[in-house]
Amino acid sequence: MTDTRRRVKVYTLNEDRQWDDRGTGHVSSGYVERLKGMSLLVRAESDGSLLLESKINPNTAYQKQQDTLIVWSEAENYDLALSFQEKAGCDEIWEKICQVQGKDPSVDITQDLVDESEEERFDDMSSPGLELPSCELSRLEEIAELVASSLPSPLRREKLALALENEGYIKKLLELFHVCEDLENIEGLHHLYEIIKGIFLLNRTALFEVMFSEECIMDVIGCLEYDPALSQPRKHREFLTKTAKFKEVIPISDPELKQKIHQTYRVQYIQDMVLPTPSVFEENMLSTLHSFIFFNKVEIVGMLQEDEKFLTDLFAQLTDEATDEEKRQELVNFLKEFCAFSQTLQPQNRDAFFKTLSNMGILPALEVILGMDDTQVRSAATDIFSYLVEYNPSMVREFVMQEAQQNDDVSKKLTEQKITNKDILLINLIIEHMICDTDPELGGAVQLMGLLRTLVDPENMLATSNKTEKTEFLGFFYKHCMHVLTAPLLANTTEDKPSKDDFQTAQLLALVLELLTFCVEHHTYHIKNYIINKDILRRVLVLMASKHAFLALCALRFKRKIIGLKDEFYNRYIMKSFLFEPVVKAFLNNGSRYNLMNSAIIEMFEFIRVEDIKSLTAHVIENYWKALEDVDYVQTFKGLKLRFEQQRERQDNPKLDSMRSILRNHRYRRDARTLEDEEEMWFNTDEDDMEDGEAVVSPSDKAKNDDDIMDPISKFMERKKLKESEEKEVLLKTNLSGRQSPSFKLSLSSGTKTNLTSQSPATNLPGSPGSPGSPGSPGSPGSVPKNTSQTAAITTKGGLVGLVDYPDDDEDDDEDEDKEDMLPLSKKAKFES
Repeated sequence: MTDTRRRVKVYTLNEDRQWDDRGTGHVSSGYVERLKGMSLLVRAESDGSLLLESKINPNTAYQKQQDTLIVWSEAENYDLALSFQEKAGCDEIWEKICQVQGKDPSVDITQDLVDESEEERFDDMSSPGLELPSCELSRLEEIAELVASSLPSPLRREKLALALENEGYIKKLLELFHVCEDLENIEGLHHLYEIIKGIFLLNRTALFEVMFSEECIMDVIGCLEYDPALSQPRKHREFLTKTAKFKEVIPISDPELKQKIHQTYRVQYIQDMVLPTPSVFEENMLSTLHSFIFFNKVEIVGMLQEDEKFLTDLFAQLTDEATDEEKRQELVNFLKEFCAFSQTLQPQNRDAFFKTLSNMGILPALEVILGMDDTQVRSAATDIFSYLVEYNPSMVREFVMQEAQQNDDVSKKLTEQKITNKDILLINLIIEHMICDTDPELGGAVQLMGLLRTLVDPENMLATSNKTEKTEFLGFFYKHCMHVLTAPLLANTTEDKPSKDDFQTAQLLALVLELLTFCVEHHTYHIKNYIINKDILRRVLVLMASKHAFLALCALRFKRKIIGLKDEFYNRYIMKSFLFEPVVKAFLNNGSRYNLMNSAIIEMFEFIRVEDIKSLTAHVIENYWKALEDVDYVQTFKGLKLRFEQQRERQDNPKLDSMRSILRNHRYRRDARTLEDEEEMWFNTDEDDMEDGEAVVSPSDKAKNDDDIMDPISKFMERKKLKESEEKEVLLKTNLSGRQSPSFKLSLSSGTKTNLTSQSPATNLPGSPGSPGSPGSPGSPGSVPKNTSQTAAITTKGGLVGLVDYPDDDEDDDEDEDKEDMLPLSKKAKFES
């Protein structure tokens, strides 16, 4: 059996001055060769891994607190603590530390971190202890000056703390406090305030234990009422004894637990209300006070968790219909404070805490409480629910799905008996409270929307080999809950404009839209089916007519998120229902105002243009171009029109795309020797040797036969040679008409320039299947078919071939002018040209 005496928790102090739990293990001490000295070692009890390896440094100040804690600093901002399960284990390790540092184990602190000056070291050797003045009324000023003068020096603080501990000095000072109050000696009370405040800054656990004991704590608070800076003393004791009442909603049988609760409340009150705000230099001096409160809270939560009778009674009374409203409110407030205490726990402790509450039935209890009419009780229950969702959303999801299954089973039985099941699911209660929030600012609704968002977020859903939480929960949510969430939206959008357009309704609908937009982004077919089947987008776009700009923008953001998915199911739904109409109306009604609405709508259309969403582009231009054609301060709509025309041309001329893809796939420089070999083969080929209908193709490109490539090249070269000046006019004309003109870059050499029209992958010859004059060709004899495409001239320089850049736009208006004048050329005629 493992020795529980050495069982410890390892804590580190984080930047927020809160203790982080690093794990539970067993501590030992021994010589570590790597660290060259005696060290503290903590190995995890779960897997034996090393949680802590810390050399016992002779100059490090170790503190023992509350009999089971050892605290020290290893660096300027790195504090460590060992919390022992048993006092005996703490004493053993403390003795080892003191042995290494040569200290008496009876002390609670070995030494201070800050090095003292040489003069202080000399004083230390000459005067081994600090002698306190006798505790008398006439010497209070002297005592106050002594405490104030000792605070700057770590060595003098240590001596002062030891003197105060050994002589029981604090209790004597508190006796003088009673004398001063009885005599109304204000000067003496001011001195006592300075003395007690200075003792707090000594940062010693042993002194705190005396000051915070049951018999002393109220007198300590009394001393701190008489701040010399105030004209009248505070009345902290009156507040704690008369105003602040300790209510035992469930009787606590453990006296130690009860005393710990009282002590923690009062110490927290001292820290928050009584002590003045510490300066930058004093903040670290109160670190032990923070630790004292922290570990007290850990103990309280642990002791309550272990008291099964207490928790059983708590939940029984919470759900009992006989419990009166005032009592129930006290129970809920206690549970809320209990959960708030748990936030100070470390992850492992918090896990155990919430598992205990779950086993006790906290979620069914909350469902009962949320169904009540009392607003304060519901508000506290919402806070408790938020703790649960933030801690473990999967636990909440599992509960509501089980609840839905049980309700379905009950409903089937009641249906057979013709009885209606009126039970409301927990998650639907949350949605209803969000919708019915009476706060003008909807503070509660915002909180609840955040919780719902966490619950439906797939990122925190679990997946196992047998089942997927995402699939199961989203199926449940869209079946049982989504209609409740969208009810206010559907009720308010039955007409062409919102039926209610007040500020609070607009805020609520904005929250609903925010959650729906989140669903569009993170859910797949569930939200898509719901939107299309329920015609949700059309209803949402009614809100574009709201007088509240933020709500109209929420509706637009919802549609923008849908378009951003580039899903053709959504696109067909948008086109079928003409759902751009509300957006275009809002854009036109906005006029020339340069605002967020204007920019957001333009950005949506720009996205459609840049992403080339063809179906939406065609729909917008065909239906709304007349309304948008005059918008010229941005090029978005003209760009959409250009995209639309390009699409239509590609549809009218299907060979354009295929030819352009072939040309793009052959943008490379061919080897000069290959070129010469192919030319020789071409000239050596006799027309008579060819069979009827056979096209002559160069060997390397034989597999890449395209019957329409050669003809446009020859036409282009013919036109290039005859109408160089006309081409500029044509290009200018096409630019002015908003069409993008093709541009061709020719490689020029200083020597002879040769146009190689024979190097196309295929050549249309008279009599071949692809030639204009052959039977079955798309054109009539002596004419060129319309479905010709752009090609480019290829030039050589020293045997190298430079291919051209082919433009993305397939406009060939300038080619169309001369099509009727161009006739198919024979092979020899082509090369002679």
